[in-house]
Amino acid sequence: MFRASTTLTDPQRRQFLRGDLRGKNLPHRPPWAVPEAEFTVRCTRCDDCIRACEPGILHRGSGGFPEVRFEESGCDFCGDCLAACEPGALSAPVPAPSLAWRWKARIEANCLSQRGIVCRSCGDACAEEAIRFQLEVGGRATPLLDAKACNGCGECLAVCPEGAVRLTIPNPETGSYEEHP
Repeated sequence: MFRASTTLTDPQRRQFLRGDLRGKNLPHRPPWAVPEAEFTVRCTRCDDCIRACEPGILHRGSGGFPEVRFEESGCDFCGDCLAACEPGALSAPVPAPSLAWRWKARIEANCLSQRGIVCRSCGDACAEEAIRFQLEVGGRATPLLDAKACNGCGECLAVCPEGAVRLTIPNPETGSYEEHP
């Protein structure tokens, strides 16, 4: 007999069922989400944050929990999702972009510009000017990313024709990155 319980939303169990034993591929939650274990307890899956999201980047994800998807646009950090979340799964003293999440953009090797093809879509979309292009000999432009200026809004992901931009969480101690699915 099936018995409903809070362990069904336990992040460790969800990670196990996805084959993510180390917890490196956690879903990208809405801005200002509390840590994953607390998020899955507090979130009632009411969809209020999803309805409040004018850019339309919040969607129902695995288990009915809200997840961010940057296919069409990025986050403008308006704070509407934060204001709509009564259970407190999204929580911040102020809706500042710097407090929204730790995600930063990273440009992968399949970037058109890095392969000598003219493209500056990600730089054009970046309001924070975290992505610039350095001209090289022969007219090639190499993308340069200023991780300190990047707020992880995802605008660069939405416009990249190759999907060469990924969100990562920089580890300040090792300099390595945790991938976002």
